[in-house]
Amino acid sequence: MPKATRFSRRTLGVAIRRERERLDLSQEDFAERANVHRTYISSVELGKVNVGVEVANQLASALGLKLSELVRRAE
Repeated sequence: MPKATRFSRRTLGVAIRRERERLDLSQEDFAERANVHRTYISSVELGKVNVGVEVANQLASALGLKLSELVRRAE
């Protein structure tokens, strides 16, 4: 049986930050694309909030990814 991966708010936030920076987007520009507040992006990237599926999908879409791909990158 394969070893379980360590997925958490923190690893998701790190994956989001990496992708945002790879796209050369500021938190403000990314927040606008995702239709959320900039301070929320900061909280997500720092792993301070639990992100619901709908918002996670918005964030993934704003990064040009499927939600499943974003989760894979966070594992």
